Amino acid sequence: MAKRDYYDILGVKRGADDAEIRKAYRKLAKRYHPDRNRDDKSAEAKFKEVQEAYDVLGDKERRRQYDRFGHAGVGAEGGAGPYRSGPGGGYTQTWSSGPGGPGGIEFDLGDLEEALRGSGFGGGGIGGIFERFARQRDVRAGPRHRARSTPQRGQDVEHEVTLSFEQAVHGTTLEVDLSRTNARGAGGKETIRVRVPAGVEHGQRIRVRGKGLADPGGGKPGDMYIVCRISPHAYFTRIGSDIYLDVPITITEACLGTKVKLPTIDGTTLVTIPPGTASGRKLRLKGKGVMNAKTGQRGDHYAVIRIVPPPEVTDRQRSLLAEFDGESGFNPRASLAWQTAGD
Repeated sequence: MAKRDYYDILGVKRGADDAEIRKAYRKLAKRYHPDRNRDDKSAEAKFKEVQEAYDVLGDKERRRQYDRFGHAGVGAEGGAGPYRSGPGGGYTQTWSSGPGGPGGIEFDLGDLEEALRGSGFGGGGIGGIFERFARQRDVRAGPRHRARSTPQRGQDVEHEVTLSFEQAVHGTTLEVDLSRTNARGAGGKETIRVRVPAGVEHGQRIRVRGKGLADPGGGKPGDMYIVCRISPHAYFTRIGSDIYLDVPITITEACLGTKVKLPTIDGTTLVTIPPGTASGRKLRLKGKGVMNAKTGQRGDHYAVIRIVPPPEVTDRQRSLLAEFDGESGFNPRASLAWQTAGD
């Protein structure tokens, strides 16, 4: 199967500069990295293809050879057996001084013939021939080896922490114990302090630079992401930056109005419930919610009214309620469409 053009693999033009090639490589390597596509075998193959393309185009000398001779110029085999595509479009037989791969000197009969013509096979011509073979070996093997050993950035890791409702609302500082492994494989423990900002949300990640996995090749370590899990509160409900609190009141309080002391995340406050408040109405306490780190503003606190009738009534209470209902004549369903639909 013919190899794809390395420029096509990285999605860049032949005249692309080093920065464009490096940017394209990083983007594709991140997309197809095996750690992000554990169940996709095709992604692994694409990752290797992208890596091979960058090994060549990311090295100036190997790229020059590739631009001049194609895959043949960088020792990329185009088919089975000792034949490969040559610069002239035909096939050139090659022999190797040792096993295939980096380190062996490949004798290209086309190059040998050209070298013999240029040297006249005398006056030091043999030395020139073998010098050329050595250069060919360095071009085909050396840069590839160097590219593979280039230090890369270590992998990022995640660490979950559980916060109380109050810690998430007001912010806190945590001490996180880590088991660390350096580039040489030696292990150790480390305790780091992580600042959790006020208003952090459930599932939010906090980045800690340089605390991920070390790179075996000596590159910079990756980052650690602290994943926040927030425990539910006994009576507060948080939606975004707003806080909701159910406030049960009696029928009398709903009719006549009242004042109720309510808890907020800042402490207790006195709230006025106006006369005739219906069940489900939300009374807004502006700016009494959670700090929004993006806007720098606090959300609101909502007191959600729940009218709760007494579980039992006496005969006297029942009589009074019936008298009250008869005098008011109020029917909350009178204006509803479905109430008169069957009349």
